This record gives sequence, C-alpha cells and structure tokens, in this order.
Amino acid sequence: KVIWTLLVTILGYASSLPVGDDSLCTAEELAKYRIIFIGKWSQTAFPKQYPLYRPPAQWSSLLGVTHSSDYSMWKKNEYASNGVRDFAEKGEAWVLMKEIEEAEEKIQSVHGIFSAPAITSGTGQTSTELEVHPRHPLVSFVVRIVPSPDWFVGIDSLNLCDGDHWMDEVTVDLFPYDAGTDSGFTFSSPNFATIPQDTVKEITCSSPSHPANSFYYPKLKILPPIAQVTMVKTKKKQLGLSAPFINLPAKSNEIIDSVS
Repeated sequence: KVIWTLLVTILGYASSLPVGDDSLCTAEELAKYRIIFIGKWSQTAFPKQYPLYRPPAQWSSLLGVTHSSDYSMWKKNEYASNGVRDFAEKGEAWVLMKEIEEAEEKIQSVHGIFSAPAITSGTGQTSTELEVHPRHPLVSFVVRIVPSPDWFVGIDSLNLCDGDHWMDEVTVDLFPYDAGTDSGFTFSSPNFATIPQDTVKEITCSSPSHPANSFYYPKLKILPPIAQVTMVKTKKKQLGLSAPFINLPAKSNEIIDSVS
C-alpha cells in the first residue's frame, strides 16, 4: 500500500509539471518541408539609408535547425550566444554550428541542421529542405542582414506539428532584430561592441528612438516586413523536385514616408 501510494503521488506530481509544446506531437513519424525565404528589402520599401554599394543590400546564407524545446538557437529579450553574435555581426557560422552540434550530442535536442544559399540583393528568394520529427517538431533559423552592425531576421521555435498531424503550409512575416552585441545605428556603422552585452531586441520604426537609426520611420505605426518565410510540407511523390518559385507582389511592402 505504501509503494502504491508513493507511485500515485509521483505520477500526480509529474502530470502537473509544465509540458513543452513538442511533447504533444503525435503526428506520423517524419515530415519533410520545403522552406522558402523571400527577401523584401527594397529601396522602395525601405528608402532610408538604403545600401547601394560597398556592399549593396543583401542577405547572408540561412542557417537553421529542427529541434525540441530543450534547445534554443536565439530568443527575444535574452542574450545571444557567441555563435549567434558571430553570425549576426560577421556572417561566420563556425561557432554557431559547434553550439548546435554540442546540443545534439549532450541532450539530443537537435534533429537536423539545414542551410540555404545567400541572396546577393535585398529582394529575391532562396530555399532548401528540412525534416522534422515528432520529438523534434520545432524550427529555428537566422539570416544576417548585410550590411549591418549585428542585425538579422529569423524564427525562434516555430512548431510545425498540430496535435496528430503536420501542418501543410506556414507563412511568417519577418522583421529585423538587433543581436545586442554591436552598438551601431546604421547599416554601414563601424564595429563598436556593446559593453555590457544587451539582449536580443526587435528593431521597430521607433526603437531605437534615434534619427540615425536606419529603420527609424517615426510617422509609421509599424515597419512592413523586411522578409518572409514559407514552409510547405512535401508530399512523398514530390520529393526531389525543384523548389517552387513564388512571385513577389510589386508594391506589397512599400513605405510612404516624407522623412525618408
């Protein structure tokens, strides 16, 4: 009786513990997705201080992971890791890759790593494939804004599993983030380390509240998305086919601001 009472108590306590979103996934064993990243950073959309040369506006390669809730690549209002700092400031992925591999080895929280080629202009698209697992249904990635002090776009822990099935398609608008490791205000600011390091923060049309800020548009309520990502579940018969090309709307992302 004592053992039974103890077992019931333990089970009752365990059931009251917080449960991560990924633990509720009861979908089929694996799912593959085509991830399509679309840059919307045009001179029409973001006219202020738009980089035209040395270097012109562009996007770094995309680096991402599929993982469980035990792992976090980056989070808003938390400190960026050394790997995210190097990637956001210089586009160097070695330290971030090492951090991902260590998480995979120590706590088996990472299922797979994926990457997509860089985009050599502010507008355009790039794509690749990723694989998710019921125990690793979350997707995170980063893409560096080039040029910039330490700015990037990305997704933190997007769950592609909806109970007992995988979502067919997900589209997310992306906005710029500051990694909190460099204090530059403009796209072409020189390297000026933030000491002490700040947390990751979203850049808005009014924050940082400084006229020198390249994204400072005080007459706007919110910035338009600077990029967009779409993840489409790949059917088995479609495996190996080339990525679909998504036509970009000509004027869906414009800023009309006399200050610019």
